[in-house]
Amino acid sequence: MTSNGPDQLEAAERILRTGSGKRLRVSFPLAPLTTFRIGGPAALYLEADDDRDLAVAAEAVGSTGVPWIVIGKGSNVLVSDRGFPGLVIRLGKGYRWAAREGVRLRAGGSMPLPALAGVALAHSLSGLEFGVAIPASLGGAIRMNAGAHRGSMDRVLKEIDLYSLSEARRYALPTDRAGFRYRHSALPDGTVVVGATVQLASGEPGAIRREMEEARSWRKATQPLAEPNCGSVFKNPPEDHAARLVEAAEAKGLSVGGAIVSEKHSNFIVARPGPSADDVRRLIRLIQDRVLERFAVTLEPEVQFIGDFDLASL
Repeated sequence: MTSNGPDQLEAAERILRTGSGKRLRVSFPLAPLTTFRIGGPAALYLEADDDRDLAVAAEAVGSTGVPWIVIGKGSNVLVSDRGFPGLVIRLGKGYRWAAREGVRLRAGGSMPLPALAGVALAHSLSGLEFGVAIPASLGGAIRMNAGAHRGSMDRVLKEIDLYSLSEARRYALPTDRAGFRYRHSALPDGTVVVGATVQLASGEPGAIRREMEEARSWRKATQPLAEPNCGSVFKNPPEDHAARLVEAAEAKGLSVGGAIVSEKHSNFIVARPGPSADDVRRLIRLIQDRVLERFAVTLEPEVQFIGDFDLASL
């Protein structure tokens, strides 16, 4: 998606500056906000503290047509070296909260999923243990139906709180209308996940803690946590595993520039010194081509691409 030009950005900036003041940034670096630590800046960046900031964003988007996206904790995203030519929205501290209602937890969209799993443990609630292995915000985890260690978001979600930028309003969406499937949701276009309710069950704290420790140990043993990466690069094909296919295609250790397929887990790409987002994008395409040629399977990326990439890498 590309901007229509500087006039569009300037008009959007004026609206955002008037309504949200210092929470707006211009040419804001995105790399530090991602787990890959690579990529260019956002033309406009807004850290929304409450629904009033989102209402301002809705006005800016609606009045100017400026392209926009939302990022959370920055996992499972690859930002272009050229950055994003529009508005990037990130939910701030005002959306980082959690509250218990019986065996349910309500929480804001910027609440880290591992932290929410910790809240569940503190209240002896079971069902969210898998969340300690997912470095995502609640909103981002819902958007991609994140999962790990035998669990996934669609199994525990009761209701999703959305803010529609196209309609400038907040509303609740039942889980059965979210269009969840493996690593995918079909949430309405133009919406931001600002909160959710998860349905859990009473549990024994010791058992919950053991399950969480098992998930942490599994992640530490199987994933290259010491090196910058975006998490799983590809979705698992039906009845198979992306990592198995990548390794069987002899792509483990394959590299392009500063991007290399992890020796620890074949479905991870890690960034060595001097990487570019185009390096990563080219490597992803190289892996896809190799797996397709050898096994007639098209690997679908799990990582989300933000901004414009070099056409030679596509």
